[in-house]
Order: sequence, then C-alpha cells, then structure tokens
Amino acid sequence: MSNEEKKIQEEELQQQENAVESDVEAVGTDADIEWNEETEQDEQEAKIAQLEAALLSSEAKLKDQQEGVLRAKAEVENMRRRTEQEIDKARKYALNKFAEELLPVIDNLERAIAAADSENEAVKPLLEGVELTHKTFADVVAKFGLKEINPEGETFNPEFHQAMSIQESPDHESNTVMFVMQKGYELNGRVIRPAMVMVAK
Repeated sequence: MSNEEKKIQEEELQQQENAVESDVEAVGTDADIEWNEETEQDEQEAKIAQLEAALLSSEAKLKDQQEGVLRAKAEVENMRRRTEQEIDKARKYALNKFAEELLPVIDNLERAIAAADSENEAVKPLLEGVELTHKTFADVVAKFGLKEINPEGETFNPEFHQAMSIQESPDHESNTVMFVMQKGYELNGRVIRPAMVMVAK
C-alpha cells in the first residue's frame, strides 16, 4: 500500500472519528437540553407549590381576620343594646326610691279623707282642700309612671298582693281579695309596694 493510500485511509478514519464525535456531542447537547428543561420544570413546579401554600396561608389569615371583625361587630352591637337597655331601665326606675318615699304621704292624705266627717260644715272646706291636694298629687305621680294597685274583688296574685290574713267568706269566691288594708303601687310595671290584702278562703 502506498503512502497516498495510507493517507487517504487515515483521512477517512479521521473523518469517521470526527463524525462520531459530532454525533456524541449532538447527543450530549440534546441530553443537556432535556436535563435543563426538566430542571426548569421542577423549579417552576416548586415555585407554584410555594405560591399555592402562600395563597392558602393568606386566605386562612384573611378568613380569621374576617371572623374577628364579625365577632367584634357583634360584641359592639350587643354592648350597644345592653347599654340602651340599662339607660332605659335607669330612666324608668330612677324615681324608684323617690316614689317609695312619697307613698306614706299619699297614704296619709287618704287616711285624712277617710277620717274626716263630710257632714260637718266646718270641716267640709278643709276636706275639699285635702281631696284636691290628694287628686293633684296622684295625677302628678301618675305622669311619671306610678300606678295604684287596689285589687278589691280581684283574684289574689302574689306578684302584686301580700296576703295579711285568710278568712272564710260565703260572699266571696275562694282566693279572692275581700279587703285591701293598704294599697300597693307599681312604677312603670315594677312593684315597689305590694297591696296588703285579706283573702277569702
């Protein structure tokens, strides 16, 4: 074999080696590209998972805050309602103690009217004055919610009446108020003094 033939063979071998190397490089490059794509996809999926976790956390915080706001609103509303009720009670019953102190005055005026001799001409003008004073006094206290409890002939009610005695009576039904010893009074629906009564048996 001549030198030229050897040279040609060597060149062909060299070309074949170069082709193989190119193929190997091409395959390597494709693998690198695939590996890089997979790595990028993994990174994106990790970022997506991280963002989803952050979103869930934010939604949970938002829900907690909304519940907290609703609870605070409800609490404020309840407090406002309670305050209004307390103010209303205070307004209604502010005169409670004062009204209790006025009751003996009303009782005394009624006793004076009951004890006076209406037939006596000298006493008549005085009796009229006491009756007028009693009526005016009763009208004024009624404007502020003080109401008389005079249950004669009514059924006995322990919420409004205090039984001082129980007696048999053929003229009255059982558990009926026969006689009122002392009138009771209520202020805006609250009993400040029960009526003292005698109940039929």
